[in-house]
Amino acid sequence: MTDEVLASRSDRRVSGSKKSRSTTAPSKKRSVLLFIRDLLIIFVVALLISFLIKTFLIRSFYIPSGSMMNTLQVDDRIIVNQLEPEVIPISRGDVIVFKDPGGWLLPQAELVQNPIVASADWLLSVVGLSAPDSNDHLIKRVIGLPGDHVVCCNALGQMSVNDVPLNESAYVLLPEGETKVSKDDFDVTIPGGSLWMMGDNRYNSKDSRYNGDTVGKGYVPVDNVVGRALVVSWPLAHWAWLDDYPDVFREVEHADKGSE
Repeated sequence: MTDEVLASRSDRRVSGSKKSRSTTAPSKKRSVLLFIRDLLIIFVVALLISFLIKTFLIRSFYIPSGSMMNTLQVDDRIIVNQLEPEVIPISRGDVIVFKDPGGWLLPQAELVQNPIVASADWLLSVVGLSAPDSNDHLIKRVIGLPGDHVVCCNALGQMSVNDVPLNESAYVLLPEGETKVSKDDFDVTIPGGSLWMMGDNRYNSKDSRYNGDTVGKGYVPVDNVVGRALVVSWPLAHWAWLDDYPDVFREVEHADKGSE
């Protein structure tokens, strides 16, 4: 009788042990699947948030030329605030990224990438960390707003906006010994809905001054503005906030208010 009881208890222990092992394995598998699922959800949510930020708030571009030196160097990467001009008005002095109004840029050769690099570049562009269309955009500084009268140059080599001479020494790059802020003189009145854009590297910038033979006559439609450049994000050695130098245009702003 005792042997039978012991045998019965032993059978139950063996049976219980097998059952425990059989439930542990599916449980671990389920935990791994849940972990992978959570990672995928986090990745998709992060990608969606990055896409929304890139679409509506900020975007990255790289600088392909030296037309904005010394403010921006070739191959710098910048972060652009896309709330301007939709939410935040454009101001004189802003460094603006805009789509080619037509004829400013030479036709670009199609960029050939292997599938892996192209896929990675596309993914980075979705989250705003890459800008494969940078070659279709330009970056310049806003000098004239709609209705402004922009003239260059006076006896001191300065440019004036609405009869107010500007001291642009804080950001303009000129050849050694040169005092005129533009090699060529001009006298323009900016039409409604347009901007007058100029590079900081004044003797090496194909800007509004030199696009008078294009469809837009050198003026940049406000609708072409992508946004205002906020910061140099890469390389780290060049990291800096981009100034719009309000003091340069302060007297122009005062003249605007006085004429209202």
